Amino acid sequence: MAKQTHTSIVILVADDDAEDRMLVNDALEESRLANMVHFVEDGEELMDYLRNRGKYVDKAKYPSPGLILLDLNMPRKDGREAVKEIKADPKLRIIPIVVLTTSKAEEDIIKTYDLGVSSFITKPVTFSSMVEIMKTLGKYWFEIVELPPKR
Repeated sequence: MAKQTHTSIVILVADDDAEDRMLVNDALEESRLANMVHFVEDGEELMDYLRNRGKYVDKAKYPSPGLILLDLNMPRKDGREAVKEIKADPKLRIIPIVVLTTSKAEEDIIKTYDLGVSSFITKPVTFSSMVEIMKTLGKYWFEIVELPPKR
């Protein structure tokens, strides 16, 4: 199987806050990550995307992500519930999940790692800090580690 280039790895961002989604998108662009990025607004939409249901049925338009950036506090299904569901699914549990949230609660950190997330990052306050985080995430996830091949 041909090795994926890091730009072929799709990033899926699940965050209900429009300003935070724009901040993440702008920071990804500023950090020069050329990956395709898709956004969903809550845990239900995240699961629909991952399972190609509803408006996400077109796998060519909505390919399986190689990395999920996940906010914890979202309506309908929060990030904790989504992680539990993803990690219980043999087809989805291989996808690395990075929690990107405003929460600094120790119980959230412990619980999400216990559920199987790969990393926990508290959202920075400034745009320049967000750009630095996206650069570091990009370097780590797309240059340093070996991600599992697409299934």
